[in-house]
Amino acid sequence: MIRAIRNFLALALLTALAACGGGGDSLSPTPSKFRSYDGPPITQIVVNKGARRMHMLSGQTVVKSYDVELGNQPVGAKRFEGDGKTPEGVYHIDRFNPRSRYHLSVGVSYPSPQDTAFAQSMGFRAGNDIFIHGRGDEGAVAKNARKKDWTAGCIAVEDSEIEEIYAMLRPGVPIVINP
Repeated sequence: MIRAIRNFLALALLTALAACGGGGDSLSPTPSKFRSYDGPPITQIVVNKGARRMHMLSGQTVVKSYDVELGNQPVGAKRFEGDGKTPEGVYHIDRFNPRSRYHLSVGVSYPSPQDTAFAQSMGFRAGNDIFIHGRGDEGAVAKNARKKDWTAGCIAVEDSEIEEIYAMLRPGVPIVINP
């Protein structure tokens, strides 16, 4: 009898613990930020800084466009670490950060060897860690303060949009960043 009660209590405890696991069903309190994408392959990204727009292309077709926020000094190309500018030129997607403090982030291959050489010739570092990322908490504060451009040189979108972008992209996709 005691064994039967112990077995019943153990089963009840396991059932209760399993119910608390949040297994990703529609009743889960926090939906996953990781999405799937089944559209055409994204073959290029084009960012037009002046228009604050980013376009995801498959071949010559624009698949999706996003409004973007830029570095806190948005005019001109990034030259040095800490200048607050977003790079200009041709780069590629080179990494993915699922634990970004900006919700999710996708790495841009800045600096190029030319960017590094230029900065060094002037006695500075080129900087690094340029990403397309969500807002996270810091971007939400900037949005509430009505700041248009607030990053340290990255390209920011809404958190829900970086979820789409993160799913759409693969390493090596070129990104063209225009003035």
